[in-house]
Amino acid sequence: MTDYFELRNHGSDASREILAGVTTFVSAMYIILVNPAILASAGLPYNASLTATVLVSAFSSILMGLYTNSPLLVAPGMSLNLMLAQAVVRTQGASYETALGCVFYAGLLFLLLMVIDMISELFQSIRTIFRLY
Repeated sequence: MTDYFELRNHGSDASREILAGVTTFVSAMYIILVNPAILASAGLPYNASLTATVLVSAFSSILMGLYTNSPLLVAPGMSLNLMLAQAVVRTQGASYETALGCVFYAGLLFLLLMVIDMISELFQSIRTIFRLY
């Protein structure tokens, strides 16, 4: 672990990194409890939302650490989930299945943009637009 993550080069060691990981997990633990409650208010089953939140958070955080060698916690965004539950499902009257389908297709679109390397051009265009105002 020390060699793979180059801990010595970063002035750290395994015990410090484990403590940092546990601290990060405990400080972000609220997501595991709050996210399913928000999604349940939109009609999603609480237990399924809880399981999905835990699995997505664990898998994406582990992948972030192994693939990018970055010590970042990745978890579902609370603002996006709240927007999905309140604005799309409650206000607009869409079913949660429709709302989740839109999130899925948006994710596919961003993945496609990333794969064909258009995402940087998209962000540059957005920056240019905001500089005009």
